[in-house]
Amino acid sequence: MGHDLAMLDAIAFLILMLWPLIPLWWIPVHGANKLVKNIGFLMYPIMVVLWIFIAYLIYVNRAFLLGHRIDFSFIIRAAGIFCACIGTLLQLWTVKVLTAKVITGVPEVFNGIKATLAVRGPFSHVRHPTYLSHTLFFLGIFLSSGVQAVGLVALIDFLIVGLIIIPLEENELQQRFGDEYRSYMTHVPRFIPRLGKQAKTEEGDKLTDTGNSSKLA
Repeated sequence: MGHDLAMLDAIAFLILMLWPLIPLWWIPVHGANKLVKNIGFLMYPIMVVLWIFIAYLIYVNRAFLLGHRIDFSFIIRAAGIFCACIGTLLQLWTVKVLTAKVITGVPEVFNGIKATLAVRGPFSHVRHPTYLSHTLFFLGIFLSSGVQAVGLVALIDFLIVGLIIIPLEENELQQRFGDEYRSYMTHVPRFIPRLGKQAKTEEGDKLTDTGNSSKLA
């Protein structure tokens, strides 16, 4: 039991340390794409420097952040582990569909880099499987570990992704792919998966191999 708790605490700590990368990267990349393209490769070290500063603050306060927890029942903890596993599998499935250049944001950072619209795999059921996987994983680790800071991160992530990042990303993707993406939006839900149906675009049922947007992890 002690070993399992230590492992969950380690995962909770990693979530607290790494989560800031999501808003630090995707809000400017999708919200100020022209500026990002002008900055180019320098966006990567800029983002890393900002993240290191925030991660340092989290690290020095790790005892406080990990010290407040809720003692959930065994059933809730088990449900949390299941939720985290589903989130992990969904993320791995998404990463398999996306290429390395798309995962690291290359099409959004560099001019002249093309990416085709992905409608296969998880993208045939939900438009943003990466963000859904984050939500499931963060929620699962909160329920299984009881660390309140992770629960707060799960809530903040859900709100920032749903209210800021996804609208910015979809607007940028509509500008990039036009009617093809708008057609895709009419067939595939944004965040709640539609099981058993495949996405269709105006070009028909053709499925592509690269991603419709970049994702970090």
